Amino acid sequence: MLSSLPSTVPCPASKASLWSHVAFVLCTLVLLPACAADFRLSPGPIDALTPLVLDGRLVESAEVVQRVSSPDLLALDSAMTEFVRRYTQDVSRDRARLITLHSAISGAATLGIRYDPQSDGTAQEVFHRGTANCLAYASLFVALAREAGLNANYQWLDISPAWTRDGERVAVRLHINVVVKVGRNEQFMVDIDPLQSRDIAGSRQISDRDALALYHSNSAMRALSAGMTEAAWLQAARALQLSPATAHLWVNLGAIYRSNGQYRAAERSYLYALQLDPQELSAMNNLVVLYKLEGRNEARAYWEEKLVRYRDANPFYHAWLGDEAAESGEWRKAVSSYQRALGLLPGDSRLLGALGRGYEQLGEVSLATGYVQRAIEAAQTRSDSVGYQRQLDALQAQ
Repeated sequence: MLSSLPSTVPCPASKASLWSHVAFVLCTLVLLPACAADFRLSPGPIDALTPLVLDGRLVESAEVVQRVSSPDLLALDSAMTEFVRRYTQDVSRDRARLITLHSAISGAATLGIRYDPQSDGTAQEVFHRGTANCLAYASLFVALAREAGLNANYQWLDISPAWTRDGERVAVRLHINVVVKVGRNEQFMVDIDPLQSRDIAGSRQISDRDALALYHSNSAMRALSAGMTEAAWLQAARALQLSPATAHLWVNLGAIYRSNGQYRAAERSYLYALQLDPQELSAMNNLVVLYKLEGRNEARAYWEEKLVRYRDANPFYHAWLGDEAAESGEWRKAVSSYQRALGLLPGDSRLLGALGRGYEQLGEVSLATGYVQRAIEAAQTRSDSVGYQRQLDALQAQ
């Protein structure tokens, strides 16, 4: 999918964790719950990571460079350069070239790349295989777009959290896509598995090096899931060599240490992740799991309480409560939750639209109309604006 965003809007990009608390960037759901005492620490240089203790021997960071090779995610072969030439050489304007290239990549009669959450890989692999997850597709599109002379980069999207029925565990996803800047005032988001705008909580452009780190991190988590602890640790260490300031990579490393029984190394990794990002929910969750395993109830309670405070101050939690109430037909309760969320996230078009829907269900058409009009004014994309306009037209027809 190709969509246009106003130049003032940060264009949209996977942190994931299963119940086993490991993280993927594969457009898949991640379950994470809740953070011990506040202190600063340093893990030391990346080349001095705590060794993995396996079968009575040490696997050390000095081995990583020799044992883990990094592919060129963006390398093109002759077939790829010919593909770009064939579809874009006669298109002079950047905007038209982007649209033409996107159509050629996604069209069933041309390249026809299909989404598959398990299909990781490089741009070349995706081009010849025909399937990709979100990170692999981003690599393909960035590579081909740059060959076409376009300003294309990887983009990281944070997705609005959702909570389990008891409100104790939070599901968080990350997602990678592409942002293409055209001229001085236009930017486009390109995505193989597009999200609803209401689900996007934040975004930022990331470097090619960060994307390569995510590739290694995915490899690490797949290895861990397959019981290949040594391979998982080596891949996770390589990811951190590439992007040491990315918090969730430290969480993944901690998950490997924890699965290997190296609890202190796991704890240090989680705490350092939180030093990098104090709202890293997967690190909080993993600390809760670790302290439960160790019977450290005071530390566990500390981080569980942190989660509750984060949850109650999080507009997406209250929006989720509103959605839950709306699904049950409890519209007064839904409106109350949406109002609480809007107080924490003023001007959010999705919340304004939800309040419009809620007040309509309560028969308060005048209030509903006002909120939908505000939603139209706050909409960040044309598709959202069109949807709210339809909602407004239906209200005015009553």
